[in-house]
Amino acid sequence: MKMSPVDVTNKSFSKKMMGLDPQQVYEFLRDVADNLEELTRERNRFKEEVQKKEQEMKEYKERDEALRATIQAASKMSEQFRTDAERESELIVNDARQRAEMLIKDARDSLKRMYHEIADLKKTRIQYETSLRSLMEAHLTMLDQGRKVFMDPVVIPTRVEPAKTTPPVIEEEDDFAVTHPTMSGQA
Repeated sequence: MKMSPVDVTNKSFSKKMMGLDPQQVYEFLRDVADNLEELTRERNRFKEEVQKKEQEMKEYKERDEALRATIQAASKMSEQFRTDAERESELIVNDARQRAEMLIKDARDSLKRMYHEIADLKKTRIQYETSLRSLMEAHLTMLDQGRKVFMDPVVIPTRVEPAKTTPPVIEEEDDFAVTHPTMSGQA
C-alpha cells in the first residue's frame, strides 16, 4: 500500500470501548514502516545511480577532450584532401558534361528519327484506311445493286460508281447478268 504524508495525517481509527483499536494502529504502523523502508531503499538506489551518472559524465568529458584533439588533427588532413578532391572532381565533372552532351545529342537524333518514322507510319495507316474504306464502299454499292437486281428482275446492273476518294476502279460486272438465272431469262 503506497502512502503519502497526507494519508498519514488524515488516518482515523475507529474507537472501541477502551480507546483506539490496537490492531488497526499496529497495521497502520506496519504500513508506515514498510513505506519508509521502501523509500529508504529507493533513495539509496537513486544515490548509487547519481554516482554512476557522475562517473559516466567524467568519462564522457575525457572522451570529448580526446575527440576534440583528434578532430583538430583530422580537420587539417581533411583540408588537404578537400583541395585534392576539388581538383579531381572538376576533371570528373568536365568529362561527365562532355559525355552527357554526346548522349543528349544522340538521344535527340534518335528521337527525330522516331518522329519521322511515326509520321511515315501514320501516313501509311491513313492510306490503308482510305483504300480499305473505298474498297468497302465499292463492295457495299455492289451489294446494294445486287439486291436491287434480285428484287426487281428488270433492273440490269450497270457500271458501279466509284467512291468519292480515289480507290481502285471497279469494272462493269457483265458476267453477273449472264451467270445469274434471273438475268439470262431462264427463270
